[in-house]
Amino acid sequence: MSELRWDPLKLHWVIIATERGRRPRDFQAEPQEKEVASCPFCYGNEDKTPAEIFAIRPSGPANSPGWKVRVIPNKYPVLRVEGEVKSKGYGVYDVMSGIGAHEVIIETPRHDQGLADLSPAEITDVLKAYRTRYVDLRRDFRLRYMVLFKNHGIRAGATLAHSHSQLIAVPLTPPVAATELKICREFFESKERCIFCDLINFELESGSRIVKEFPNFVTMTPYASCFPFELRLYPKKHSHDFALMDDAQLGELAIAMKDMLLRLKTVLKDPPYNFILHTAPPRQPRLGKPEYWGSIEYDYHWHIELVPS
Repeated sequence: MSELRWDPLKLHWVIIATERGRRPRDFQAEPQEKEVASCPFCYGNEDKTPAEIFAIRPSGPANSPGWKVRVIPNKYPVLRVEGEVKSKGYGVYDVMSGIGAHEVIIETPRHDQGLADLSPAEITDVLKAYRTRYVDLRRDFRLRYMVLFKNHGIRAGATLAHSHSQLIAVPLTPPVAATELKICREFFESKERCIFCDLINFELESGSRIVKEFPNFVTMTPYASCFPFELRLYPKKHSHDFALMDDAQLGELAIAMKDMLLRLKTVLKDPPYNFILHTAPPRQPRLGKPEYWGSIEYDYHWHIELVPS
């Protein structure tokens, strides 16, 4: 069983997953590119992965060809769904059982296609898979926070070339996320406005950092970028929860995402990048904290970060 361990000096949680240490590729200098015939994410190799959790498939039974998007448990998960959440002190440290979920979203059956290469309709299917898994995992009252991310390219942390993203759900709120959520809540308590909405409105009026504006979404460069060519994608209308997007909204978001990804691929010649979807945590009841995240539907604003590495 993996553990979540608190580092009191750096003020963050670390996942200790001993089983992932047995992955053969961890001892290679560079991850090896898999041929299509041996890639576990390609058509016909469904038996080389854990059984699928969810799939968008026009034809064929589960765990067979015929799918467009496929969601499976990570073969080497950092967290496992089975078990009870327990926490304890360990000297000056804190330890929590490694309960959670670690899933892989295989975005296309085509080995040679990245997310930027997919059509808006195909990206919409990927977004529908994201939404479905968010909604399903939120039914588990042990899980407090979820992060969906994509590592594209070896330098960005991808160990398989086939286009995929990952979803991790944990029984706590990571400090970095908690800080952002706290800032949003305090801003709303003070001004009764969403800090993201203020930021978006200012940038739309300024126009100097707008990359592309759509009817309901906008792509921009951050005012205080941490990395060159960093991009953010926001819904223009206030929305705290990505999972509340309907199919039409996901269709427009897919167009905006393709535009953003294709710009990066074209200008920087398909660089490695990290993609993170930030959305509000589930409002699970908490002992002694009945109003925890009580204003989150008003103070938070979901968004996407894209960072070349």
